[in-house]
Amino acid sequence: MLRSLYDRTMALADHPHALWWLAIVAFIESSVFPIPPDVLMIPMILARPSRAWLIALVALLASVAGGLLGYAIGAFFYEGIGQPILEAMGKADKMAEFNERFNDFGFWAVLIAGVTPFPYKVITIMSGWTGMPIMTFVATSLLARALRFFLVAGLLWQFGAPVRDFIEKRLGLVFTVFCLLLFGGFLALRYL
Repeated sequence: MLRSLYDRTMALADHPHALWWLAIVAFIESSVFPIPPDVLMIPMILARPSRAWLIALVALLASVAGGLLGYAIGAFFYEGIGQPILEAMGKADKMAEFNERFNDFGFWAVLIAGVTPFPYKVITIMSGWTGMPIMTFVATSLLARALRFFLVAGLLWQFGAPVRDFIEKRLGLVFTVFCLLLFGGFLALRYL
């Protein structure tokens, strides 16, 4: 089953509209969607390493644009949209405490969430809700997401064939590790 899913994802990654799908996933992941764009970005780069930098750029721009949507949700629609999203992630009870400290460390919060598997959407919504200066938010988001996406693109561009061979030979292990990291990110979010 995993082999079939992997083969299908690799075929879709080389589809003519794959960049558009990546842009959509990266955009909505930054504000509401739980699946990171890496799920699409990595197979796209493995399928066509020559487009690694373009793929990273599309993910970066769409992610930061989606981050602005998350910021707007926090700033203008927190009670109607943002709060239910954060409640679904188990964070509603800690909002007041977090709000007090957030803007003191907002730059670092956006940077860390933008680079790590920590759900970036939580920080985008919180940035708007707490009134973080928009220019600080945008500049930090650009830096963080560029670090993340271009680092992944660079590694896959440089080591793409061995990485692809490793994934194809150990698909079950790679899938298990990916699921553990994804689950660990959500678990860490619950206890922060």
